[in-house]
Amino acid sequence: MPEERVRLFDQLKQGLEEGIAHERGERQLRVTELTVPDPPSAYTGDDVRRIRARLKMSQAGLARLMHVSNKTIQSWEQGTRSPHHSSARLLQFIENPEMLQSLSYANRER
Repeated sequence: MPEERVRLFDQLKQGLEEGIAHERGERQLRVTELTVPDPPSAYTGDDVRRIRARLKMSQAGLARLMHVSNKTIQSWEQGTRSPHHSSARLLQFIENPEMLQSLSYANRER
């Protein structure tokens, strides 16, 4: 068996053994609480244009920042498409950068 698979197997085995020991009360595991923000609202073309204007960015600049094509930004702003899933979340964080800061402080390990 290749060395990479052996290491993966050992890590999985260790994780399962730790989980069993925790279930038996023999071991305490680290717990990290994660507060996930509410899903972003739907972004319209006007919303994207407003965010871009606030950032003083061109469509190409926002496209580079978000790692999407210029055509994608254009289609969002024209209303032919709208940002979904990860793009909407990224716009949410761009629009409200304090959300990221609150996440990093809220997610301390116990």
